[in-house]
Amino acid sequence: MATPHEPKQDRSRATRQRLLEATIDCLAEKGWAAATVSVVAERAGVSRGAAQHHFPTREDLITAALTYMFDTRTDQAVTAAVSESGPVRTEAVVAGLVESYTSPLFKAALQVWTHAAADPALRERIVPLEARFGRGAHRRAVEALGVDDSDPVTHHLVQATLDLARGLGLADVLTDDSARRKQIVHQWAATLHEALEARR
Repeated sequence: MATPHEPKQDRSRATRQRLLEATIDCLAEKGWAAATVSVVAERAGVSRGAAQHHFPTREDLITAALTYMFDTRTDQAVTAAVSESGPVRTEAVVAGLVESYTSPLFKAALQVWTHAAADPALRERIVPLEARFGRGAHRRAVEALGVDDSDPVTHHLVQATLDLARGLGLADVLTDDSARRKQIVHQWAATLHEALEARR
């Protein structure tokens, strides 16, 4: 929480961050219908007026929250893997990507994607955002794996890994799928590593 001694700009930044994090939590835990500006503001410990000062509409708040969380959490998901090497690194990258798709962020994004499918105005905002997320996730995966994405086969292997991670994330939405998921991650990482090494 900000204190009276913090500069106004820092307090404003802290308020904005609390709103973004509260939005993701509300979407993930309560769903689209419950994630209103009022509910998010209350959860963040700020007034509705303060929330609307930062984000005039609910759609502004939700798209900003998804962007912020994707940028920060995807970085965290693959950064730890870079210190490893060989098959251990490949498995760490795959596990990190899968973890990012089983996080509250993915569950929150899924709520928004589902609602956007039936709301043309929201869909217009979300489709370019989702495409940006996809490109960003692919780029981070390539960097973490240390591979040459200009090779078509390598490109498709990385994309298949992301598609697998998304599918495992969907399987985890209703029930805890962690035991099966761990086995799949281990097997796919070994397969992926062998295939990528053959392309080097």
